Amino acid sequence: MPELPEVETVVRGLRDAALVGGIVRASRVSWARTLGGMPVPEFERRIRGRRIEAIQRRGKYIVIPLDGGLWLLIHLRMTGNLSVKQADEPRDAHERVALVLEDQRELRFRDARKFGRWTLTDTPEVVLGPLGPEPLSAAFRPAPFRLLMQAHARMLKPLLLDQHVIVGLGNIYVDEALWEARLHPCRIASSLSPVACNRLYAAIRKVLQRGVDGMGTTLGRGAVNFYSVAGHRGSNQDALNVFRRDGEPCPHCGTLITRITVAQRSTHLCPRCQPCLHLA
Repeated sequence: MPELPEVETVVRGLRDAALVGGIVRASRVSWARTLGGMPVPEFERRIRGRRIEAIQRRGKYIVIPLDGGLWLLIHLRMTGNLSVKQADEPRDAHERVALVLEDQRELRFRDARKFGRWTLTDTPEVVLGPLGPEPLSAAFRPAPFRLLMQAHARMLKPLLLDQHVIVGLGNIYVDEALWEARLHPCRIASSLSPVACNRLYAAIRKVLQRGVDGMGTTLGRGAVNFYSVAGHRGSNQDALNVFRRDGEPCPHCGTLITRITVAQRSTHLCPRCQPCLHLA
């Protein structure tokens, strides 16, 4: 599933494609469930003629304000992919939604597994309001983060995956951040010392920024993997230390990376660097 760095890469790619200011002439919906319950005729009617005012990100959501107080929220989920094509270019068999622009280009949404969602709404705060803080924002500071950890008697792995606690983190970057911080994924958040909290805070920002700088993580070569709007692979997979590296030596100590299951999620760690009873 695309996480903060991948979604940020997509947002930047859409801006680079000069979509801001474009006007939606029409839309094409091939899989109605992508619209999250909104009837297709209503979606087509409401989005027709709207101008794209901006392209932003909130957590894992692509946020597109439209003129007239309407907002389009796109969640890529597992296999969602956005691209900008000329109207006469062949369509993909897995295309679910497309916006036809006045300049004869199309914003196309490809989603092989059909889990992605588009939400057209005039009340975006209903979806975005409950989300947690942005970990790469200037407002995300160590002291409030320590208070956040102290307030939760939950295991670190599922807690950091909870988008109502902190946004943008998924399986890849949680595993990487916990390795950087030398913390076991089953540690209870409220048990962390201030020093450990500070390590985790720094690790989260480090791995996410590295992912953004690498234009995302692309695992494998298949069409369902992450690609930018321009169709490029990310490069951050080359910088991963533990995720999907089970059986390989830990870059820090040489111990073999292991894979366990935590809260029904596949989890990668170094058993020496991240011991279960590590309390520092």
